[in-house]
Amino acid sequence: MNYQLESLKTEAFEMEYLRFGEGKKTLVILPGLSVQSVLLSAAAIAKQYELFSKDFTVFLFDRRKDLPARYPVSAMAEDTANAMKALGLSGVCLFGASQGGMIAMSVAIESSALVSKLALGSTDCRIEPDRCGVIDHWIELAKEARREDLYLSFGERIYPKELFERYRRALSFMSKRVTQEELARFIVLAEGSRGFDVSSRLREITCPTLLISDTEDRVIRPEAAEEIAAQLRENPDFEHFRYQGFGHAAYDTAPDYTQRLYDFFMR
Repeated sequence: MNYQLESLKTEAFEMEYLRFGEGKKTLVILPGLSVQSVLLSAAAIAKQYELFSKDFTVFLFDRRKDLPARYPVSAMAEDTANAMKALGLSGVCLFGASQGGMIAMSVAIESSALVSKLALGSTDCRIEPDRCGVIDHWIELAKEARREDLYLSFGERIYPKELFERYRRALSFMSKRVTQEELARFIVLAEGSRGFDVSSRLREITCPTLLISDTEDRVIRPEAAEEIAAQLRENPDFEHFRYQGFGHAAYDTAPDYTQRLYDFFMR
C-alpha cells in the first residue's frame, strides 16, 4: 500500500499529514488523542483504510507541530479547517474519532462548506469538569513522566480487557521510546479537551451524519452518544450504530468498522 507523509506550512502553523489513495472522492480522518503521533503508524493506518484507496484520496491530519501553551479543541478545529482549505479540500467525507470527533463536530459547525458527510466515533459533545477523571489521570502521569503507567492506563481504558492483556507487553515496550517532548505535547493536547462544549450547537450540523459508539466505552461519559443522538435525530440523514464489547477503540478493534464507514460514505 503506497502512502506519503507530507507537511503543510501556512503563515500560522505547520501540520504533518498522511495521504494515500487515488480516488475522486476525499476522505479526511482526524485521529484521537495519543501519547505519540499516529503518523508513526502510517503504514498500518494506510493498510487499515485500504478499502478506501480506489474511490477516495485519503488525508489523515496530525495536530499542528508547534503547539501553543494552551490549545483548546476549538483552536485544533480552526487549524484543521485552515489546513483543508490550504490544500484545496472541500465537500469532504470527514471521520473523527474520540478527540478527533470533537474536532470534526467543530469543523462541521464552523466550516460546513468543507464537509459533505460526517462520521463520528467514540466521541463526546461536551467535557464537563467533573467528568475529566480519565483525562486528568493521564495528564498527571505524563507530568510525572511515568511513561509505562501512562501507556498501560491508556491501553486499559481504550481496549477490551482481553485485548489489553494481549497488548500489555507491547504497550510497556512502546512506552520506553516516549520522549520528554512527546509527553509535553500530550499534556497540551489532553488539556485542550477540558471545557469543550458544542452541545447547544449540534443542530447546526445538517449534513448526513453517522455516529458510532460502544456501550462499553470506558473513556467518555456513558450517556455521551445518546446526548449527541438526541440533538441530531431531527436530521433525516442521521444514523447511530452501537457496538458492544469493542471498547472506546472500536474504530481499531471492531472487524467491520472500516466497512461500515465505507458503506456510509459511498451512499
